[in-house]
Amino acid sequence: MSVHPLAQSLNDTLRNGNSIAYTLLSDRGRGIYFPSKGILGQSAEARGKEINATIGTALEDDGSPLTLGCLEEMVEAPKSAFLYAPSFGNPELRAKWKQMLVQKNPSLVEKAFSTPVVSAALTHALSVSGYLFANPGDEIILPDLYWDNYELLFQQGYGASFKLHNTFKEHGYDIDALAAVLTDGGIGKKIVLLNFPNNPTGYTLTDAEAQSIVTTLIAAADAGNKLLVLLDDAYFGLVYKDGITRQSLFSALCNAHENILAVKMDGPTKEDYVWGFRVGFMTFGFKGATEEQYKALEAKAAGTVRGTLSNVPNISQSLLLAAYNKDVYASQKADKFNTLKTRYEKIVDILNTHSEYEESFVAMPFNSGYFMCVRLKGADPEKVRTLLLEKYSTGVIVLAGLIRLAFSAVPYDKLDALFQNLHSAVQEVVAK
Repeated sequence: MSVHPLAQSLNDTLRNGNSIAYTLLSDRGRGIYFPSKGILGQSAEARGKEINATIGTALEDDGSPLTLGCLEEMVEAPKSAFLYAPSFGNPELRAKWKQMLVQKNPSLVEKAFSTPVVSAALTHALSVSGYLFANPGDEIILPDLYWDNYELLFQQGYGASFKLHNTFKEHGYDIDALAAVLTDGGIGKKIVLLNFPNNPTGYTLTDAEAQSIVTTLIAAADAGNKLLVLLDDAYFGLVYKDGITRQSLFSALCNAHENILAVKMDGPTKEDYVWGFRVGFMTFGFKGATEEQYKALEAKAAGTVRGTLSNVPNISQSLLLAAYNKDVYASQKADKFNTLKTRYEKIVDILNTHSEYEESFVAMPFNSGYFMCVRLKGADPEKVRTLLLEKYSTGVIVLAGLIRLAFSAVPYDKLDALFQNLHSAVQEVVAK
């Protein structure tokens, strides 16, 4: 199939300097482009003209959006929020999120990276990454404890396969296992997917572990591998324990090596507690990138957004931008963070003061996020899950042979009952 001239132009830009970005693109990624010369481009050229008969929206005679009053009454946002957003995302929101990335990750100061492209939350950002970089048969390296939606996204969606490594060793992250799988299979293109805080375990790296992972990835790049590092930062910032890294691995990887392309995927869904808004961000970084190359990657990402859902809801983007500019945003966010942190601290206390629970389960390492996991002793997890539903009115998730507990959704005063119910159910199943 021939490559569209606009795609070819983006490819040529990404190829300049023999950059890693073009090398890692999938066949789809090399073929995608943003249709800057089509309807969208022509509409942009007509913006501000006295008569503009280009775009598929409806306007009042005074030029304002033609909207229903009953909806306007329910939305505290300008009428422009009812219009389409650009496929790249609201430009003010993109700039604001980039600024916030530096505030949250101080080591990004003076480092070059792309302007974030808006996706329909993080799941869509992952899918866009699959579109841009994963060919059928490509292997994705990830820990054996992972979010099960990755299977639909990458295996079913793009025909990739998984190359798993052990997640934990001696109450910490098994970096040796990651290093071993990186050296397996010879030198070539390698896709690594890292998720911290991890779903399902609620684990974030220590400062030392974060540095070790960066060193491990640089060593793989030094060996000649072309690395795409996908960073699922859905739960970024929700860290409850001292000594745990507070910055995304993107901060170190965005300019770590000419053979490493880092893609940070994050958003307000979990960070700002707006699960239904469906807004996320994709940000690119690699050593030696030019501004034109970042714009080319942004254009390919926006072209993928355009070709799959046109654009992300403007109403959500407008509300978020307004919230980020409010003086109370930071204090209100801190209050909600403390709600989750106190639940985490309560669970740590429960586990430390109830030694009898060790007869039923062992807690996997956790220090952040929305979840924690336990490994049962001598009981089938599915039987325990079913018994918890039927007898104890308690719902949990069975995943990868573990039981995942979403303490984010459990009131503080019900945490004692959650663990007591789990212990009782395990003992009943073991006794049968």
